[in-house]
Amino acid sequence: METFLGLDYPTLWYLVVGLLFSGYAILEGFDYGAGAWHLFFKKDLSRRIAINAIGPIWDANQVWLIIGGGALFAGFPIMYATMLSAMYIPFMLFLMLLVLRSSAIKFRSAEEMPWWRKTWDIIYFVSNTAIAFLLGVVLGNVLQGFEIDSNFSYKGGIFFSFLSPYAIMVGFTTLSIFMTQGAIFLLLKTEGRLHSRLTFLLKKGMIFFIISFSVTSLYTLIFIPGVTDNFKETPMFFILPVLAFLAVANVPRLVSKKKYSYALIFSSLTMAFLLMLVAFQLYPTLLPSTIDPKYSVTIYNAASSQKSLGIMLTIVVIGTPLLAGYFIFLYKTFYGKVKLDDTSY
Repeated sequence: METFLGLDYPTLWYLVVGLLFSGYAILEGFDYGAGAWHLFFKKDLSRRIAINAIGPIWDANQVWLIIGGGALFAGFPIMYATMLSAMYIPFMLFLMLLVLRSSAIKFRSAEEMPWWRKTWDIIYFVSNTAIAFLLGVVLGNVLQGFEIDSNFSYKGGIFFSFLSPYAIMVGFTTLSIFMTQGAIFLLLKTEGRLHSRLTFLLKKGMIFFIISFSVTSLYTLIFIPGVTDNFKETPMFFILPVLAFLAVANVPRLVSKKKYSYALIFSSLTMAFLLMLVAFQLYPTLLPSTIDPKYSVTIYNAASSQKSLGIMLTIVVIGTPLLAGYFIFLYKTFYGKVKLDDTSY
């Protein structure tokens, strides 16, 4: 098996896919989180400011989802097919909600009638909240495992089987961290009464996150089998939960000092460390089988050919600096407080 920097190609592609979805979770996380607070703002002006805070970047952030989905399909086609079969309903809901969310952003301020704006406000709030929750539900199902047979075919239920108690807990935890991230981002983009309102809401969001995160973590350690096996085999990686805990603890401290830029960085690091925990916990498994562990989808039995992975890794090396440069330019260009004008949503 071919290697690069001491790692085999499937492992490298596992890291690439993980990086792409981490970027999506962090950048779109505060977009979804901002939308999940939308109905907590009472005035039309406040809601317009909140939408325009993410206005220049929300569609660009979705690039990470498109590239991540493409990378998953290209690198691990068996995993892609099996997971879509198992998570068909949540993924279809996810796509429908993405369309509704985009429509709400575009159409909400197109007319001035109160009923029109109120309708799109509700759609915008529900779609953002439901998307954040569904992303967590999918992650919870991956951690819990699927009924996969020897042919990598999904044998479980279709309609509501994905809503297990554990998946719901992970869903609420994901929603809570997105809402915390979103409130911090909006504090960086707003001023005046809305800023004061967000300071109050952020405290509620952090309480929501700490409670949901604590309950989910405790359940994971007690009821999810093999969750610490990889850490016992490689003790040095116990640093990941320590770093995650320190990042979580640092967010309230920075918020209390009104250092919102640093708070956003540490809330992003919290998500990054938690996703690293998940990735290391699963490795080299992609989708655990609850029928028999030997039927699990791994990075080796699901990977494309060595030649395909090698070519795609070359493209990644070339494209990563371009993507990074684009996003640095984008965020620097639209840095600062929101100012509404005739071109605003």
